Amino acid sequence: MTERRTTGETDFLAHVLAGGTTEVEEAVRKAAAAEIMPRFRQLDADDIVEKNGPHDLVTVADRAAEAHLTASLTALLPGSVVVGEEAVHADPTVYEALKGDAPVWIVDPVDGTRQFVHGDSGFCTLVALARGGELLASWTYAPALDELAVAVRGLGATLNGTPIRSGAPAPGAVLEVATSHPDYTTPDQKRALLGLRTEGVAPRPCGSAGLEYLAIARGELDAVAFSWEYAWDHAAGLLLVAEAGGADLTLTGEPFRITGGNALPFTAARDAATAARVRSLLGAG
Repeated sequence: MTERRTTGETDFLAHVLAGGTTEVEEAVRKAAAAEIMPRFRQLDADDIVEKNGPHDLVTVADRAAEAHLTASLTALLPGSVVVGEEAVHADPTVYEALKGDAPVWIVDPVDGTRQFVHGDSGFCTLVALARGGELLASWTYAPALDELAVAVRGLGATLNGTPIRSGAPAPGAVLEVATSHPDYTTPDQKRALLGLRTEGVAPRPCGSAGLEYLAIARGELDAVAFSWEYAWDHAAGLLLVAEAGGADLTLTGEPFRITGGNALPFTAARDAATAARVRSLLGAG
């Protein structure tokens, strides 16, 4: 079957891959300014709903911001589709768009909803652009911290416009690794994560996944070890880490696929050697 792309689609993708991300940055900032920040520390009890348990929350801000981003991002790129956390919760078949030919915006409107609900500034909005399962660009915006990280495939990663590199842990240093909450792990995954409880590694529970990836990209965290694979939590951060010089591996030693079917847990780390070490420990768990 022959692929068909509109001229506008081709032009926009070429524009983004040449480093032209300003329009998307503005769309992300506007969504946060209009829908998220006015509700920060202003939520009423009936503005918050549990989806699948006390650690899986959704608020009016999540839903409004995703609707705002869906409208603005698809307007920027006609013919594109959105795979958003709240849309998939309402209709799981939306997730299949990741395997299609159309450009896909992968959106987590409020990553770290639990922190957002508790009035903690450690939350962010995540947007990634992909096509055919390949990540092309990503935006990680922490509005309460005034931090915006951007990654473009092949062009590197920036934080507030300044290039960032993940670097490598100092030789012999204890590795700090953020890990999945136990509520989101199967018995086998729990055993795998126990492999990190060893000398020279300091595991801790993760906060916002997007901000943990940003911490790796800027060299402040050594690795993550996550046991779930929803693309909206990982797509933006995985590209950010890769473009900052880091690496990711699933339990079987393969790169993470945003389309799913990964061997879990998986890791992303500051450099390839650290990713391999963490994966080895997970395999020994």
